[in-house]
Amino acid sequence: MKRLSEIEIGKSAIIRSYEQDEIFIKLMEMGCIPGEVIRVEQVAPLGGPMSISVAGYNLSLRINEAEQILVEEI
Repeated sequence: MKRLSEIEIGKSAIIRSYEQDEIFIKLMEMGCIPGEVIRVEQVAPLGGPMSISVAGYNLSLRINEAEQILVEEI
């Protein structure tokens, strides 16, 4: 497994779990549930946010949030 922050632009992955419970509820409300397929659309330079597509819409995540999501690359 990898962290979402390690997935390259244009690649897809399946969400497997979260590293911290505090972020779990916030991300679940946004459609990032375990088993959901996501795709990395863009990553801002210099540690900026990343844009992913999940559950039919685009979502921006801070890099520190993306580091808490454990995924399996497809």
